[in-house]
Amino acid sequence: MMYGKPQIGSNTKVWQPYYSPHDPCPPMKEKYYWTPPNLYMVFQPPGLPRFELHEALRRGTLWKDLYSPYDKNLPH
Repeated sequence: MMYGKPQIGSNTKVWQPYYSPHDPCPPMKEKYYWTPPNLYMVFQPPGLPRFELHEALRRGTLWKDLYSPYDKNLPH
């Protein structure tokens, strides 16, 4: 997995913050953030695919469509 510039997908957003020409730090021209998948599901449709119970406990959700992996090594 490559860190630094993530692939832009439905859960990855990018924005360009303002930076002053007088700022002593080098500018960060793009910043990224991730949104959870439940923001894009307005209701829970019947028949969503499920994880097995032991796998659901490990991943934190029963439904596969609501799973969003978290990698603590990603830059924040």
